[in-house]
Amino acid sequence: MFRFEDPQYLYLIAIVPLLALLRLWMWRKREQYFRRMGDKALLKQMMPDISAWRPLVKFCLLEAALTLLAVMLARPQMGSKITKEKRVGIETVIAMDISNSMRATDVEPSRLDRSKMMVERMVDQFKDDKIALLVFAGDAFVQLPITSDYVSAKMFLSNIDPTMMANQGTDIAYAIKMGMESFTQQKGVGRALIVITDGEDHEGGAVEAAKEARKKGINVYVLGVGSTQGAPIPVADGSNEFMRDGSGNTVMSRLNEEMCRQIATAGGGTYIHVENNSNAQDQLEEALSNLSKKEMESEIYSEFDEQFQAFGILVLILIILDVLLMESKNPLLRRLRLFKRKPTTTLMIAITLIPMAANAQTDRQLVKQGNKEYRAGNMANAEVAYRKALEKNPRNPQAAYNLGNALLAQDKDSAAVVQFERAVKLETAPLRKAHGYHNMGVVCQKNKLFGEAIEAYKNALRLNPTDHESRYNLELCKRQQKKQEQQQQQNKQQEKDKNGNNEKQEQEKEKQQKPQDKKEDKQQPQQPQPQKNQMNKDNAEQLLNAAMQQEKNTQQRMKKAMQQPQKRQLEKNW
Repeated sequence: MFRFEDPQYLYLIAIVPLLALLRLWMWRKREQYFRRMGDKALLKQMMPDISAWRPLVKFCLLEAALTLLAVMLARPQMGSKITKEKRVGIETVIAMDISNSMRATDVEPSRLDRSKMMVERMVDQFKDDKIALLVFAGDAFVQLPITSDYVSAKMFLSNIDPTMMANQGTDIAYAIKMGMESFTQQKGVGRALIVITDGEDHEGGAVEAAKEARKKGINVYVLGVGSTQGAPIPVADGSNEFMRDGSGNTVMSRLNEEMCRQIATAGGGTYIHVENNSNAQDQLEEALSNLSKKEMESEIYSEFDEQFQAFGILVLILIILDVLLMESKNPLLRRLRLFKRKPTTTLMIAITLIPMAANAQTDRQLVKQGNKEYRAGNMANAEVAYRKALEKNPRNPQAAYNLGNALLAQDKDSAAVVQFERAVKLETAPLRKAHGYHNMGVVCQKNKLFGEAIEAYKNALRLNPTDHESRYNLELCKRQQKKQEQQQQQNKQQEKDKNGNNEKQEQEKEKQQKPQDKKEDKQQPQQPQPQKNQMNKDNAEQLLNAAMQQEKNTQQRMKKAMQQPQKRQLEKNW
């Protein structure tokens, strides 16, 4: 692929025809001047050293040098460097059921969460395999195209939720058909289509679709999640209620093992029952290990190589020829005239050409140096190289874009966004501009700024409508923004309810405290009475046991003790 990095310099080529017209006008003026001087043949005899073709050749050399100079300044590039990586593995497409029945909790923590945990562990075991992820309910769509990027697979997996599907239900046949189209066209590679579902097929045709997949060399494995006894389906609003049918009865979702076995048998795979243990994970890994593996080749990165050096060498050669070629004949006899000539135009071109080429080369070398450090994982050194490149050429969009990536790798999100915005403003190529907007969206999505991320992804899709990753991220951000708004509304409602409950509790406490205060007032004077009666009885028993003669004194003390609480009661009532 051939392209120009700075195509605006190609407009300088317009100077070439203008100079040609000026040269033609000057030649006609010269011919008219010679005709006025005398006979043309006589003038040639008087000026034998003048050449008729040498000035024209020198002018053509100058025109060619100017043309090549404009091309060189436009920085021609050739996409000849393509890095390819070879891997030996299989292709796996995971079709995950995200209907409402997958919310049931007969498998801990829930059917859907258990399925996501299994897939995440399976991805951790992959090394050289490719994986794709699609979700289905009443409809189906590809969540992640087939790729070797396991980090993206985990990211998309964590965001799967039944609210992503507008049409509920379970159409396993459509999911299998879409899964068959998600594999690559490479032959001889083991292909596995893993269907994770509770087996409640509402549309039918799943067995026929599995047979068709088997004919194409695709093994269909079915993971049945749930229990045959069934479980109620929780409501999605976060309450403790369960879904009910039209009659008001609680809906029970049961695992249809017979349907799952039939699909797996028709697809040439195996049926695995997922329970609250790791047996299903081990069985699935053993089944996938039996598939044939083949070497797969994928293009990882394509770098455009600079080609301006060749044009610069041609320009220098043309300038040297123009300087050495004289207008007079017999150059061997008149070598001294070489130093008397004043080729101002050619010398000016040579003077301006060398530093410009040197600056372009230095800028390019710094970007390449930063790329090497970036691939080696030295993000700090890469950042320094890219900043030096921007100091040499502040209008270099590649340096700004790469600097943003280096900052993003160091978790310097705010600084990375600034560099991406700078790269987008400087960049003229639509595809590269789209990459800048995409990365801006990734940063905003990472920091849960879903509104800004949506705008960035929209700009990326306007410049590159075929960017599926930006399209997936855009839909994902829309759903996350909707969830965020719903969560905020729920929090506000909970705060209002909490404040209302607190006010009601305070009012109830105040109402309860009033009668309690009255009861306490009535009960408090009676409390010391039995205590003193008890103490008086003990004293009386001791006095009686000690001496019967003190009985009269004891009775007088008891009378006094009985009189004391009555006084206190009157004082409190008053």
